[in-house]
Amino acid sequence: MPRFDLSLPELQDYRPHVREPRDFDAFWTRTLAESRALGEDLVVRPHPTPFTALDVFDVTFPGFGGDPVKAWLTLPRAAEGPLPAVVEFNGYGGGRGLPVERLGWAASGYAHLFMDTRGQGSMWGSGGETADPHGTGPSSSGFMTRGIESPEDYYYRRVFTDAVRAVDAVRSLDMVAADRVAVCGGSQGGGIALAAAGLSEGLVAVMPDVPFLCHFERAVGMTGADPYQEVVRYLSVHRGTEDRVFDTLSYFDGANMATRATAPALFSVGLLDPVCPPSTVYAAYNRYAGEKHIEVYAHNEHEGGQSFQWLAQTSFLAARV
Repeated sequence: MPRFDLSLPELQDYRPHVREPRDFDAFWTRTLAESRALGEDLVVRPHPTPFTALDVFDVTFPGFGGDPVKAWLTLPRAAEGPLPAVVEFNGYGGGRGLPVERLGWAASGYAHLFMDTRGQGSMWGSGGETADPHGTGPSSSGFMTRGIESPEDYYYRRVFTDAVRAVDAVRSLDMVAADRVAVCGGSQGGGIALAAAGLSEGLVAVMPDVPFLCHFERAVGMTGADPYQEVVRYLSVHRGTEDRVFDTLSYFDGANMATRATAPALFSVGLLDPVCPPSTVYAAYNRYAGEKHIEVYAHNEHEGGQSFQWLAQTSFLAARV
């Protein structure tokens, strides 16, 4: 992939205008209050595994509108006392998969909650188990345009609310230190982590890895890659809806969430990334309101740093918990 975006010095100074609705905070305050008032109790059930040093639990917690959302909770068996926790969100199209697939955080001494993304889990990986029971009108293939003409109906309103409720859920566990909870994720998971950081208080860290869902108006049309191309395809059919569509997306833009997030943050970016262009990542990073650092992978695309980035995250988080 050739370089197609701004140079690194330009990215470091990139502070574009980002559309932001006047009622952004009121919208999210109301959304979260409504969902926190609904749903059944948190359910945590032991799950059989071959592990001798880790315990796994099948978790169901109330998400948007009280809808049941699945997650895996993995704990180090020998740990004592309340544990710091990492809540992790998944990439686009993937589900929570199998509990044997993500062991690094629990093996490092953390309680690890991996959230299933509602309606997803059938594009790659080992599947998901959380339904999205809400109709959203006409959309193109994928998830990006479901309910896109109204912030009330937009798909990511439900997903971002689920993410905040996942943080609420893990904080309610006796084995977790409620004041030592971090969030992380890659690509879509990075965008969801930014939203969780912007909408939750008191997080100890946020670690968005090559985050998706940032600076929509630049990303849509700049890259020919999905998922942003889903919006292009929608607009190519629904002519004349552009302002309404981008007004909706502004309620979910990671660049707007970043201005409300204050937990120490470790970002990452691939300078050759055609899926989440570097300037869209920097649009969020440069607006981030708290202490921040970004790992730059100059010759990588959307894979970014992979295990190198996870090791950077472990050092970053250990210094804070």
